[in-house]
Amino acid sequence: MNINIRKATVQDAKGISKLITSLTAKYICPTCDDSMHDILLRSMSESKVTEYLSDDYDYDYDYVVATNDKHEIIGVSGIRDKSHLYHLFVSDDYQGQGLSRKLWENVKSEALKNGNQGRFTVNSAVNSESVYLKFGFVRTEGIRNREGMIDIPMVLESTC
Repeated sequence: MNINIRKATVQDAKGISKLITSLTAKYICPTCDDSMHDILLRSMSESKVTEYLSDDYDYDYDYVVATNDKHEIIGVSGIRDKSHLYHLFVSDDYQGQGLSRKLWENVKSEALKNGNQGRFTVNSAVNSESVYLKFGFVRTEGIRNREGMIDIPMVLESTC
């Protein structure tokens, strides 16, 4: 099976939203307070993803998607302001095959080409920390609770 990674477009918003909301509901919401579920899922709605992908949004977001032979979105990576890994999701059927690393390396490489000096941050879900550790991220503090949003702030200082 061929997997293609390409820059995301506004036309991908529905597919991106579908993938990330389903995975967030399954894996991230259970680690957060119930009060945060709707807020978190709304931040991943089709309309919000459309905003992230539009050129006139307040922040600079860059997304790539991985698609399979059927042109279905099976993975997504999004970075904000060329430095903060905002989204990194891979469909259950494709996990464990190195796709998250390929998606991460893609947005990281583009950010470095476009002015990032080698410092990246991520707010890792508690159950995703091991993935980011493999990428070279380290904790900047322990598990935190921000009004019910449970995560782990991490940083990567890269020389390449």
